[in-house]
Amino acid sequence: MKAFLLVGLGGFLGATSRWLLAQSIDRWLIHRFPFGIFAVNILGCLVIGYVMGLVHAKDAIPDHYRMLFIIGFLGSFTTYSTFSWNTFELFRTGHLSYALANIAITLITGLLAVGIAYSLATRS
Repeated sequence: MKAFLLVGLGGFLGATSRWLLAQSIDRWLIHRFPFGIFAVNILGCLVIGYVMGLVHAKDAIPDHYRMLFIIGFLGSFTTYSTFSWNTFELFRTGHLSYALANIAITLITGLLAVGIAYSLATRS
């Protein structure tokens, strides 16, 4: 139950942080390109890379903080950071073909799913 609450609290904080930061950046820049969510995704990648580096190098983060921050907060702040970490880990451990497949399958399938669902929703 403790893990469930930690992940839930982190998720709430991550989702609201993502929304606030992305909205603030987009209002500040006033541009068609989604700079806000781009910034959130890249920030999330930087943070997960640094934190997981600490975990691997020093085992510096207790499990309850990992649940709160890595799984909950970062998982909700941006799933792109998790996708990027998983892909990096595949590259790092020598699984090049799996890493490339993860990139291709995730991007292509995601775009197709959005397009198909959009078409279904807007069909008259």
